[in-house]
Amino acid sequence: MSGLFLASSLLTNEHSARTAPPASLGQPERPLPGDTWLPEIPGTGVLREGDSGHGVYELQVRLLQIPQIYDGGAIDGRFGTEVRQAVTRFQERFGVRGDESGVYGDNTRYALMLRTK
Repeated sequence: MSGLFLASSLLTNEHSARTAPPASLGQPERPLPGDTWLPEIPGTGVLREGDSGHGVYELQVRLLQIPQIYDGGAIDGRFGTEVRQAVTRFQERFGVRGDESGVYGDNTRYALMLRTK
């Protein structure tokens, strides 16, 4: 009888694992082997001239890590002309496509995150 109980218990556990909520309901997805996974950075999205906040601060910190892109630039969380020009230089130097020139979109963010800490 204990074998039947064990089998029943295993089936119940297997069934509950299959009915777990999908990752789209708030569970973090895990990368597949060989995939590059980047953490989500709070406060970011598409950033452009005139924006401000944590996302711009993070962008400025990363831009400073690439020589001759944002040398001596301010770390003040404001996306001004200097930041736009630095983003454009970065996009041109590393051949980033898919984002508007001087706009920090998904493609530019990915390229910058791969090259910085």
